[in-house]
Amino acid sequence: FFLRRSQFSNQTETMKTAIFASLLASAAAFAPTLQKESVTALSAFDKELGAQPPLNFYDPLGLVADGDEAKFNRLRYVELKHGRISMLAVAGYLGVEAGWRLPGDIAFDGPAFADIPNGFGALSAIPGAGLAQIIFFIGFLEVAVMKDITGGEFPGDFRNDYIDFGWGTFDEETQARKRAVELNNGRAAQMGILALMVHEQLGVSILPGV
Repeated sequence: FFLRRSQFSNQTETMKTAIFASLLASAAAFAPTLQKESVTALSAFDKELGAQPPLNFYDPLGLVADGDEAKFNRLRYVELKHGRISMLAVAGYLGVEAGWRLPGDIAFDGPAFADIPNGFGALSAIPGAGLAQIIFFIGFLEVAVMKDITGGEFPGDFRNDYIDFGWGTFDEETQARKRAVELNNGRAAQMGILALMVHEQLGVSILPGV
């Protein structure tokens, strides 16, 4: 009885050892492949526009860790559009804060443009019909204007064979530099308009002395 029990125990230990060894072998077999795929996915975009020092290609959430180029182009398109909107927002915010206003009244029965406050306060001061017009205009731009209709050369190319501003006269190096400048300015503007809104809510003067 004790002999059989000892033999059974030895067989069990042998099976456990074999299973453990096979698991280690499997892990060792897959590990290089996974690492290679990860490195390949990261290196797929490390030369793309905007991947520059000090962060180089930076994707902390792993949104394009799979190396999907279509997904990358879609995210780049969204980043450019948000950056362009933010650049306009920062310029408009600072301009109105400095006292720039259109002449006349915002509606037939008032109030005057000069009486509309800056920032969040404008939302309650602008008449409802005026807000509706602004929202409609933004929707029109989104649906019919600010989009790639004809198939541009790169994500965010909204020329649509209609307006060029001399873009075709630049060489490839100049075009790449200008695109990088726009991308970086847009990134800075996204942070900038967020900071302006936070400062306003904290009651901090946006333009000291103004």
